[in-house]
Amino acid sequence: MASRAEVTVPAGKIGITRRAAGTIAVVGNPNCGKSSLFNRLTGMSQRTANYPGVTVERRMGRATIGGTAVDLIDLPGTYSLSPTSMDERIAVGVLFGRVPGTPRADAILAVVDSTRLYQGLFLVQQLVKLGRPVVIALTMSDAAERDGLKIDIPRLKSRLGGVEIFPVVATTGRGVKNLKASLARVLATSPPESISAWPELERAVNELEPTFGPQGAGYERAEIERFIVEGDDEGEPETFGAAVLPAEAANQLASVRERLFGNEPPLAEEARQRYRWIREVLAEVLTTSSIVRRRSAALIHWINQPWPSTVLFVTTMAIVFQAVFAWATPFMDLIDAGMGAAGAWTASNLPDGVLASFVADGIIAGVGSVIIFLPQILILFLFIILMEDTGYLARAAFLVDRAMRSIGLSGQSVIPLLSSFACAVPSVMATRVIPNRRDRIATIMASPFMTCSARLPVYALLIAAFVPSRELLIFNLQGAVVFGLYVIGIIGGVGTALLLKHSALRGAAPAFILALPEFRLPNLRTVALKLLDRVRIFLRRAGTVIFVVAVIVWALAYFPRSDAVEADRLAARAQAAVTLEGGALDTAFESIDNEAAAAHLAQSWLGRAGQWVEPAFAPLGWDWRVSAAVIAGFPAREVVVAVLGTIYAVGGEADEASLAERLTAATWPDGRAVFTLPMVLGLLVFYAWCLQCAATLAVIRRETNSWRWPIFAWAYMTALGYTAALLIYQIGSA
Repeated sequence: MASRAEVTVPAGKIGITRRAAGTIAVVGNPNCGKSSLFNRLTGMSQRTANYPGVTVERRMGRATIGGTAVDLIDLPGTYSLSPTSMDERIAVGVLFGRVPGTPRADAILAVVDSTRLYQGLFLVQQLVKLGRPVVIALTMSDAAERDGLKIDIPRLKSRLGGVEIFPVVATTGRGVKNLKASLARVLATSPPESISAWPELERAVNELEPTFGPQGAGYERAEIERFIVEGDDEGEPETFGAAVLPAEAANQLASVRERLFGNEPPLAEEARQRYRWIREVLAEVLTTSSIVRRRSAALIHWINQPWPSTVLFVTTMAIVFQAVFAWATPFMDLIDAGMGAAGAWTASNLPDGVLASFVADGIIAGVGSVIIFLPQILILFLFIILMEDTGYLARAAFLVDRAMRSIGLSGQSVIPLLSSFACAVPSVMATRVIPNRRDRIATIMASPFMTCSARLPVYALLIAAFVPSRELLIFNLQGAVVFGLYVIGIIGGVGTALLLKHSALRGAAPAFILALPEFRLPNLRTVALKLLDRVRIFLRRAGTVIFVVAVIVWALAYFPRSDAVEADRLAARAQAAVTLEGGALDTAFESIDNEAAAAHLAQSWLGRAGQWVEPAFAPLGWDWRVSAAVIAGFPAREVVVAVLGTIYAVGGEADEASLAERLTAATWPDGRAVFTLPMVLGLLVFYAWCLQCAATLAVIRRETNSWRWPIFAWAYMTALGYTAALLIYQIGSA
């Protein structure tokens, strides 16, 4: 059953291993300021990893108070102890101590938004029942004051069984010092007194405790309470229902549930009972002033209207798209130039040979292939974090949810998909804002179809060389082809999402329950910590895989070396030096080196692989050179132009102008042209749909915590691209 939230994952110890006085779970609703408070309490003394076997992040930190060290676990946001998503299951599982590799919390820090007491106290009621010491942090207390809300803290403390309550402002640190001091004391205090928000449920727990409690099945009172409310959960791994209970115990549970709920939905009845108690408490502890009003209330009300909210959304998405696509380019070019200069310096200062090539083309180019993504990742996540912390991200998701549902995705998918037009790597990482696992994986699978910037050099080369530059109605034909490739990518992504949501990811559509947070200014310290965390994860997890793949492809393209080719190169250079001089000699040397590089690549393992797979790609109109370039482009599509330049003896620094003439003249052994219009159009569609990006595969592996999805994505998209290219070439040639 969902309430037990025992997640079956491999045991493994991660996180902080130094001894501390105890562990405190930081729990609260989404968007309540929980993570900001966690960052304020722990600072840089924190680390992020995944819970073993799942994609949910585990954040642990350490707070040192007067020489006493306390470990804090920042749990995913949850509205109650009845989880509906994997994030909530993990949160509830940790609270009950049933997630392997994660310590059972000794105490609880409940984070409640002061402006949303009605919502936050629902979870607090359940947390108090866990039988562990509890401290409550009332965040956004400054916003509550501006709203004219006055909370009677002593009275609220009394109604919650004596729980210590501390109003705080996480963004400024106000009240955090007192809260921090209490964390060391709370571990030695007793659990709060029981509160009787629902007496009938209390009596039902008492009745079942002999069978299910510590002397029976071994469950806590809070778990028994969840069993009563939720019952069987249709075969979930953590089910506690008739299938795993003795018949007598199962009948007893069913009898209690029948008496308590009758024909009423249990969760609905629980909500009625708990909110009834909350209304009684708020009537005693909360007063409002009609005089004090937020200055921005009128503006917020206007923004929430359909047309203004739509305009704001389109404007915001345009800025994000422009930032990730265009603003990151100068920084990426700077990194690219720096890596190129470092490689050139290495090549000029080391003797020609394997060492110079390995350092310049393997290590330096491999490092460059990793860090070149950092500008896009930083910019995209900066916008996402700012939108999340200001409260706008939830509004954007709500606004487009209906439209996105029609294509099998959720409103929270729109930002990752838009950012895919720049690069799929930060896009896949951005899917963390999607709580539902099926929606998240569907978005991840759709993201690589969007036309990223890495495809543009290939598009520019082939379209400029083989598509005439003529007017088509009011459009340029070459521009129309580029637009068509963008549309094909979108169709592929949408079709994939729909296909998966009706097959492998089929399931009931999750309820889109979303509390719109108040607009608020972000905390720069929190933003910086979150941004640093994203960069660290990318470099540590995805970066290592990208680097290794880049070095492997270098080795395939370099080995084995041909002594005969090298001897011919040296002889040709010596002969040119006798007959030429000045600029003519430099041009001759460059041509000789390019011809030798092409010969070396042709007999390398990469060239041999291209020749070996040529029969498989011949039906698409590809010869071994095109096949070898496609294989070499696996780490990153943008290297295809450079590889084609080497194969066709134009040089690794080839551009569209220098290479187009060689491609046009390329022929099969029987004299037929290789690059015909049907072959080129098929190749373009292949690149539009094929997943040729080791970085994307590495990040999909990291975000799904499994090789199953990246392997499926690569195989599925390759098959789709191959089939489309085959049909276009065969039909066009016929």
